[in-house]
Amino acid sequence: MWGIHRMRYADCNGSEASEETEIVVNIGGVKQVLYEDVLSRYPDTRLAELVDCSVKSSGEISSLCDDYDPDTREFYFDRDPEAFKCIIELYYYGEIHMKRGICPICFMKEMEFWKIGSDFLDECCKSHLKEVEDELAEIAEKVKTILVDREGDPSAGGWQRFQICLWRLMEKPESSLPAHIIAIVSFIFILVSSVVMCVGTIPDLQVEDSEGNLTDNPTLEVIETVCIGWFTIEYVLRLISSPNKIKFVLSFMNIIDFLAIMPFFVVLILTSFGAGVMELANVQQAVQALRIMRIARIFKLARHSAGLQTLTSALKSSFKELGLLLMYMGVGVFLFSALGYTMEQNHPDTLFTSIPQSFWWAVITMTTVGYGDVYPKTTLGRCNAAISFLCGVIAIALPIHPIINNFVMFYNKQQVLETAAKHEIELMALRSGNHEMRAARGAHKHVCGAGVWNNAMRSCHSDTYISLLKEPRGTMHHLTELQKKINITSRIHD
Repeated sequence: MWGIHRMRYADCNGSEASEETEIVVNIGGVKQVLYEDVLSRYPDTRLAELVDCSVKSSGEISSLCDDYDPDTREFYFDRDPEAFKCIIELYYYGEIHMKRGICPICFMKEMEFWKIGSDFLDECCKSHLKEVEDELAEIAEKVKTILVDREGDPSAGGWQRFQICLWRLMEKPESSLPAHIIAIVSFIFILVSSVVMCVGTIPDLQVEDSEGNLTDNPTLEVIETVCIGWFTIEYVLRLISSPNKIKFVLSFMNIIDFLAIMPFFVVLILTSFGAGVMELANVQQAVQALRIMRIARIFKLARHSAGLQTLTSALKSSFKELGLLLMYMGVGVFLFSALGYTMEQNHPDTLFTSIPQSFWWAVITMTTVGYGDVYPKTTLGRCNAAISFLCGVIAIALPIHPIINNFVMFYNKQQVLETAAKHEIELMALRSGNHEMRAARGAHKHVCGAGVWNNAMRSCHSDTYISLLKEPRGTMHHLTELQKKINITSRIHD
């Protein structure tokens, strides 16, 4: 017998629990002796309802437990004995702590069975359940996306089906072979346009116009025009097929796509107004600024790289650490530049002419760059430089570790979520196939091994399995089953 031994218990008021009324429960084959006074502390729970079973009918008793032995007055429950160890803590300590290794979703089911509210969980377990709830919501969203991509919306009209197919083709490389090919072609265009933009600045590859000014190579301009044409067609098709046009336009990556193609058309429009407009100084500066904006197209690579997307998410979650880094550096730059100016201002050949001018020296020293264009010449100034160097290394190193941890955490989490979503889809397919096999074997009962197959299918589910498929009845049923699991954990916030 495990758990709390048979002894005299005292409640929080110092009164001793009686040993006269014992209630024997068998949880998954493990026997436990409880006492009436202890269980009566929470009368609304299932265990407290066992106290008055002597005056209840057999039907009422069977509704409370899985089996009952009237000779030994032992109640049998087909539940998890490890989870029951945590459940019974409520009656003696007033709260429940979920032990490690227990699935939070399964434990919430256990609490629901024993009619115990989630308010009795301690705070650390509530935060753990919140994390599990968020992960389940993300898995549900990924599963929903996969199911919609595979099955589509049967109620959609002809134009909507065309939009869905076009959206998969342009936005979901994993949905089909043509979509995968388009993603590869888009990736190649991004690389080519970036290389052309860089190569076009080499003077040896530029040509002179009629006035002797260097201009872009015509061949490179043709390649640039082809790349911009591809980007434009890709952006327009994605915009047409987008289910939410406003969300699409305001998306960060789509803003990058727009900025990558907008300078080309602006310059084209300005050029169409004639040479007189292009000769204006303000217009020429605007054209140069727009040409510089072409570097935004390199960020388009993030659309095809899961690593870059994870890095962006990690940086978003590391704003606090990045703020600390900037604060440390700002304080250090201000302090050491002021000290450096004070110690160097009396030297006849000083390079520290003012404190703001000394900021540059402090930045390159604390970041360990050290260009050597500005350097101290006095002994105190060199000591100040050595201290600023050491402080800079420490200031940069301290926040870096949490940022790296955030990146590793986000990357691993994305891998786990993708694997879990794919696992759910595979299990749904297996259970659908199992249902069809049972239907077929119902007409051929002489076929051997049906029970073995069914048992194997039942055994393939672990305690952490999120059941998405009770019967093969379509996408909405799968999502409903997953939503039930999410609702179990969301009760923690009620």
